[in-house]
Order: sequence, then structure tokens, then C-alpha cells
Amino acid sequence: MAETDKSRGLSDRAVRRLAVLSGLVVVLIWSGWIVLSRLGVHTQLTPADITLLRFATAAVCTLPWSLRYNWRRLPLGRALVVALGCGFPYTLFSFYGMKASPAANVGVLVNGTLPIISGLLAVWLLRQRLRWWAWIAVAMIVAANALMVVPDLMRQQVPWTAIALLFGAAWVMSVYMTAVKYWQVTLKEILAWVPLINAVLCVPLWWWLPHNLSNALWTDIGLQMAYQGVVVSVLALFLLGFTIRELGSISSALFMAFVPTVTALLAIPLLGELPTAVQWLAIIGCSFGLLLYGYSQRPKPPAPWTEQQVLSMPVKEF
Repeated sequence: MAETDKSRGLSDRAVRRLAVLSGLVVVLIWSGWIVLSRLGVHTQLTPADITLLRFATAAVCTLPWSLRYNWRRLPLGRALVVALGCGFPYTLFSFYGMKASPAANVGVLVNGTLPIISGLLAVWLLRQRLRWWAWIAVAMIVAANALMVVPDLMRQQVPWTAIALLFGAAWVMSVYMTAVKYWQVTLKEILAWVPLINAVLCVPLWWWLPHNLSNALWTDIGLQMAYQGVVVSVLALFLLGFTIRELGSISSALFMAFVPTVTALLAIPLLGELPTAVQWLAIIGCSFGLLLYGYSQRPKPPAPWTEQQVLSMPVKEF
């Protein structure tokens, strides 16, 4: 998409602004996804039902891309890593985890840890170096996450299995975000691989896991199909892929990490979940850590030319 935009006359700065805007939209979509999913898992729909509805609907919506894709040249290993990275392992971990966790906890554990995991993966796979204040930011985010989770664990308000599932979801999504940048996966490949591969693999998994789709209300089914299958799996997938390609996995994870704050605000009127004073402190601390982390990812300005470099420049012949 970047090449298409530039061919139409958009400058690098304009493309970057579009990527930033798409990242902000993804934040709103993902925050709404957490709230809506938490509502969904407390209806007659099971996590397996919502997962099946999500990818079956997305597969139908992206069928034009799937039909145009040359499946004979499919890089199977890469396609599976990308498809499953933001596919049913991520959704099932998230859905089962959020059944026993408040929306604010879900936002912090899943999205608040994305910059940390993505940063570590980028250092390892992409050979990127984190500046020293980035590690301070990571420490602040870790402390904020602990402040959010530890009190609930000590009071046994949230089971440790739910925390582990949500943390696993963060790992899975971080692998996806890093893989997209590492392999330079195109937006067309994302739209062709992710919905269809997950829809095919979800059917036997849905049959094996607890399901109750036939007894659910049509209003609940329609709401989950529209938001999960269209808004999240198509629109957000497209925007997130564009953001990752233009800004990189670390900067993209930074956008996603602001989801905890937006989620906590949305959960107050929609779910009636008001964070405690300690949780608000954790959210504020996480936000400051994320701002510092984002600043640390800014490209370094080019070093000024030395006198020796200027004198050694070749002289043009006219």
C-alpha cells in the first residue's frame, strides 16, 4: 500500500501520517473489541462460538482476495505463523481469559505487554537496538502491569489461569506483529491468509471445544459477526498491517498498548466496571511508560559532516 500511495503522489510524510491515523483507529476498534467480547462470553455464546463466527464471517468478506491469491505458491510456514499469530489461538486465549478478568485487566495484560514482547523479538530477530531509556520505559510498564494484576491475584479475585491465558495471547500477537515486519508480508497476503486459514482450522476445533451456537440469541450472533468478523478481522486487520509496514512492529505495538486506557474508560459506561485507585495508578504509569517508550523509538538524527568528510567528497566535473 505504501508503494501505491507514493505512486499516486503522496509523500513519505503523508504516508506516515496515514499510518499514524490508522494506528489510532485500531486502538479504538481493539478497545471496543475487548468490551464487546467480554459482553459476548457472558451470553449463551462460548469462546469457541465467537471464534468461529469471527473467522467464518471474515473469510466470506475477504473471499475476493482469497480467490485471486495463487495458493500453489503459498509459503506454508510463513502463512501459518502469520495466520495463527492473530488467529484462533489469540482469540481463544483472550476469550477464555476475559471470562474471569475485568476489561481493564484484559487491556493491560494483552495490549500493555505488546511493546515489551515485540521489543525483545525485534532485538532478537530484526537486530534492532533499544536505547537505554527504552529499557527504563519497559521497567515502568512491567511495574504498572504488576500493580494492576498482583492485588487481584492476592485477593483471589482473578484466577492465575486467566492471567496466564491473557499473557499467552500477548505473546501470540507479538509474534504476528514481528513476523509481518520480518518477512515483509503484504496486506493482500494478510487478507488472503488470516481469515480463510483460521476459518478452515476453526471448524474441527469448534466441534471439539464446548459450543452452544444453536441456542444463542440471533441478536448476540449478529452483533459478534458484524464486529468480530468485519470490523476487527477485516478493517482492523487491514489498518494494522498497513501501520506495521510503515511504522514497524515496535511503533505499532505502541499504538496497541494504549488500548488499556481506552478500554478502562469504555468499560465504565458499557460494563459498569470502575477501576480502583490502584488500577488507575497502574494505567497512568503504563501510559507514561509507553510515551517514553515511543519517544525512544524515534530515529536518530544524522550526524553532522566532519571537515575531513567534506574535503574528501569527489568534485563533480562540469
